[in-house]
Amino acid sequence: MEPNKEDNVSLTPTAQITAPPVPGFSALPPVVPPSFPPPMAPIPMMPHPPVSRPPTFRPPLSQNGETKTSDSDSDSDDEHFEISEGSRQVRERQEKAMQDLMVKRRTAAVAVPTNDKSVRDRLRRLGEPITLFGEQEMERRARLAQLMGRLDMNGQLDKLLEAHDEDAAPKEEVDDDVPEYPFFTEGPKELREARIEIAKFSIKRAAVRIQRAKRRRDDPDEDMDAETKWALKQARNMVLDCSNFGDDRPLTGCSFSRDGKILATCSLSGVTKLWEMPQVTKKIAILKDHKERATDVVFSPVDDCLATASADRTAKLWKTDGTLLQTFEGHLDRLARVAFHPSGRYLGTTSFDKTWRLWDINTGAELLLQEGHSRSVYGIAFQQDGALAASSGLDSLARVWDLRTGRSILVFQGHIKPVLSVNFSPNGYHLASGGEDNQCRIWDLRMRKSLYIIPAHANLVSQVKYEPQEGYFLATASYDTRVNIWSGRDFSLVKSLAGHESKVSSLDITADSSCIATVSHDRTIKLWTSSGNGDDEDEGKDTMDIDL
Repeated sequence: MEPNKEDNVSLTPTAQITAPPVPGFSALPPVVPPSFPPPMAPIPMMPHPPVSRPPTFRPPLSQNGETKTSDSDSDSDDEHFEISEGSRQVRERQEKAMQDLMVKRRTAAVAVPTNDKSVRDRLRRLGEPITLFGEQEMERRARLAQLMGRLDMNGQLDKLLEAHDEDAAPKEEVDDDVPEYPFFTEGPKELREARIEIAKFSIKRAAVRIQRAKRRRDDPDEDMDAETKWALKQARNMVLDCSNFGDDRPLTGCSFSRDGKILATCSLSGVTKLWEMPQVTKKIAILKDHKERATDVVFSPVDDCLATASADRTAKLWKTDGTLLQTFEGHLDRLARVAFHPSGRYLGTTSFDKTWRLWDINTGAELLLQEGHSRSVYGIAFQQDGALAASSGLDSLARVWDLRTGRSILVFQGHIKPVLSVNFSPNGYHLASGGEDNQCRIWDLRMRKSLYIIPAHANLVSQVKYEPQEGYFLATASYDTRVNIWSGRDFSLVKSLAGHESKVSSLDITADSSCIATVSHDRTIKLWTSSGNGDDEDEGKDTMDIDL
């Protein structure tokens, strides 16, 4: 086969084409052919490799056309694969998470009543408790929604349908012959009379307090700032006046008489001693009748008598000469604190049986057994008007009770550990509480919330007490061996009384705020009084000018 001639032709850029000469004409210039790029060789086409397909497995057929089962398949059916412990836990977590997700979806899809009364009725019909201790309305509705979602998830729709039918069905008329039982426990007749007496007493006291507050506000001669400054100066100048051993065992409580001439102390030995003021060196009387350790002592605000509490589950009423007047029995566990009502006719006691009780000191009868705390009740205090009582417990709550109706009107939540002491301010609307979280909280009864948080001590606060006249300052005792005095206006630290060598268990302030008594586990009684040493300039500034 001859090669293609066109493929062999190649023109170079220097080649010239010359025409032959013609007679009679001049010679023509040589013609230069145009230059062309050299042709490119054709690119050979590579054939695509064939696509290989995986072989298709076809089970062998038997003679009658059925598929044969190999021996390996039959062996695999009999094999059991064991799952590791980690894989099993992962699978359980996944199943639980999936179940919780489905319950949440069901809960979101279920129609839950918004009225609290309807929520309670629905919980009752489903056989669940209508309320839990400390449960709010939104928490109760969320609990009902979760319950309904879980029942719907489990396919127990009959209960839901029955509940819906009962809600929609008209209520049947109650037979008049069936007696209706109250939802509360009826108190004795003496309690009703006591509530009436307390209401009359509190109305008079509140009227006097409000009238005095208005006079101090409107009278131009009343300089409240100067009085507050003078009282805080006296507290700032307090120093240790005297110290004495009170007992062979640690002291647990102390209290001044209403005139400030007698100081009572109690100890773990169960003995209560009365000391003559101003130097606690002479004993007036020794009160011995408790079978176990004494936990608290307090003087009556109107009479020359005092009450003691003990771990033998009893409280006792004494005269200052050592005569036993009454024994209050009824608590099921050891007592913690004791307090007199401002009228002096009633006594309040707290106990580790989760109750606090109100007693008539004249008859010794138990007027009120009040529950409400989920754990032991420790602190108790009465408002100076006499209308309200405050209790604190190991459930980290402080409750305010209306003695005229018996209702719990306020619940203060904020402490994260047990609350050991409460005390009302003389203004009537501030409440101080101290507990094992080393804090002292100031609560406002008008705003129903915490007004101020004082990081009071480095250890638990065993007792808090307001200055009894106007509440100019607040004193706190602690297990860090110190007693701190705080301003009643801005709650700043005024003075820190250091002198005890062990835990300070209790304190008290005289009626004229001139002396503070503290007792400790170091078995000593210490009296702190104002030294009166101050600069003349400051004394002149703090003194109020009164026009006669």
